[in-house]
Amino acid sequence: MKLASWNVNGLRAAMNKGFGEYFDALDADLFCVQETKLQEGQLSVDHGERYGQYWNYAKQKGYSGTAVFTKRKPLSVRYGIEEDAEEEGRILTLEFEGFYLVNVYTPNARRDLSRLDLRLAWEDRFRRYLTELDAIKPVVVCGDLNVAHEEIDLKNPKPNRGNAGFTDEERAKMSELLGAGFVDTFRHLYPDRTDVYSWWSYMPGVRARNVGWRIDYFLVSARLAPFVREASTDCAVMGSDHCPVLLELDDSVWDGVGANR
Repeated sequence: MKLASWNVNGLRAAMNKGFGEYFDALDADLFCVQETKLQEGQLSVDHGERYGQYWNYAKQKGYSGTAVFTKRKPLSVRYGIEEDAEEEGRILTLEFEGFYLVNVYTPNARRDLSRLDLRLAWEDRFRRYLTELDAIKPVVVCGDLNVAHEEIDLKNPKPNRGNAGFTDEERAKMSELLGAGFVDTFRHLYPDRTDVYSWWSYMPGVRARNVGWRIDYFLVSARLAPFVREASTDCAVMGSDHCPVLLELDDSVWDGVGANR
């Protein structure tokens, strides 16, 4: 089973920068997108009968938003954690026989950290949501989590400590999430690999010099870790300030063989 996740920083713009060609060539079973920046009806993405499409739009125009393209029809779809309280389109949950897929675009604390308190409250609520799902069946979480967890996850950790995405508080919340029974699939396979990032500033020369941050993830319930075949970052793919992250799971996960409680 092949899964992909990509913060496209505006899907309309990404479509003009090779998104469709990459999507078709990858041929993933599940393709998750964050920061679509769309309203319903603004863009038609036609993949024939190969993929079902599920969208969670933000109420604010040109902001946030998530989408999932899937070759398998889900048993159920949930938009947000509390449908009547989610206005930024940040979470999509698809239920399959063997697992839940949660596509997420975590709020940024902002450069001046004016949204840090909101962000930390979000983290607690999101963690509770994931653990509630995990009590039913395993969970695969993907998306832009807007945090570099450890110093190895960004090029220049020391001068960035305390900045949005690398505050002690945000990093601690990521540790809490992993401690609640989830595994960072890339670090599970490659605990010491350096210079692998998923986001780069648009400042000139930054991406060419690979001065980046790893803030896009695939997490899985701990009991799915033995079924992880590969986790990678498609760093060469352009079209956004983020690049796609990829996960390969054993096909048995579709039906929960050996992983469900």
